[in-house]
Amino acid sequence: MTSWIVSRFSKQARRSLGSKEPTADYAQDGGRPGGFSESAMRGLADLDARIPPPGVVTEPAYSRPCRSNDRLSPSVSAGGGMVADKDGNMRPHYWGHRERLRTRFLTGGHKPMPEYEILELLLFNAIPRIDVKPLAKRLLAAFGDLNGVVAASEHRLLQVEGATDRVYLQLRIAEAFAQRMARAKVLDRCVLTSWDDLIDYCRTSMAHRETEQFRILFLDRKNTIIADEEQATGTVDHVPVYPREIVKRALELNAGAIILVHNHPSGDPTPSQEDIQMTQQIDAACKTISVAIHDHVVIGKEEEFSFRGAGLL
Repeated sequence: MTSWIVSRFSKQARRSLGSKEPTADYAQDGGRPGGFSESAMRGLADLDARIPPPGVVTEPAYSRPCRSNDRLSPSVSAGGGMVADKDGNMRPHYWGHRERLRTRFLTGGHKPMPEYEILELLLFNAIPRIDVKPLAKRLLAAFGDLNGVVAASEHRLLQVEGATDRVYLQLRIAEAFAQRMARAKVLDRCVLTSWDDLIDYCRTSMAHRETEQFRILFLDRKNTIIADEEQATGTVDHVPVYPREIVKRALELNAGAIILVHNHPSGDPTPSQEDIQMTQQIDAACKTISVAIHDHVVIGKEEEFSFRGAGLL
C-alpha cells in the first residue's frame, strides 16, 4: 500500500517540478527515491498502519446509546400493544382513548369513574399524545388517592417516573380550584350554622400537607369570616405559634371571635400535650381583649379533632 502511494505521489511531484532531479529542500530533509522527505515517509507509514487489511469488516468506534424503534410495533406500544380496528388495520391500543374518556366523563359524570381516569383527564392537559394511564396509576400508588396527588410537593412529585413540571402545574391549578370552591361555601355565612362546610374547607386546604400549618379564622360579631390567615408553617410534627401575634392581629381586624385550625401530617388528629398547652395560652391571651375562641380543630387525613367537642375549651 505504501509503495503504491509513494509511486503515485512521486510521479505527480516530478510532473509538477518538470524534472526528475530532487529539489534542494528534498536533499536537506534527507530525501529518498520518489521525491518524499523522511518526515513525509513517516507520515505515509503511519497512514498505512491505520488502514485495515483488505477483507476485514470494521465497526464504528462509537455507537449511539439509543435505538430507533417502529413506534407502532407491539414491543414499544404503551400498555396493551397493538389492536385491530374495524377495518382490520393494526393500531396502538390507546388511539382514541382520550376522546372516549372525555365523552364518558361528559355523558355519565365523574361518579362512576375510577380515580385514575379522573387523574388521566387532568394529565391530558399536561402531556400530549401519549398514554398517561400508567403515570396516573403510578401517582396514585405513590400518594394514596387524588387528594394526596393534588397536594403533593413538587420535590416528591417529580420523583415519580413520567411526572414533569407541567404535571405539577396542572395539579396546583386543580388544588386552587378545590380550595376556592370550598372557601366560597363558608364566606359571608355564619360559620356556626355551616360548620360542616367549614370543616370540608379546612380538610381540602390542609389534610394532605406534608408539614404542619397553623391558621386562624377571624370572625366578626356575627360569626362571619372576615379573614382566613396562615400564622405559621413548621416541620412534620411541630409548628411555632405565638399568642401575642394572634391577639395583635385580632385587634387589627376588630375580630369578635377566632377559630384555630392546624393539621397533623401523620394523619392522626389526636392533639399532643404541646397542642393542649398552646391552646390554653392562646385562650388566656384572647380573654384579656374579650375575643372568644369558638374551637380549635386538628385536621387529620381521615377525621378531625375538636377541642370544644372534647371539652378542652
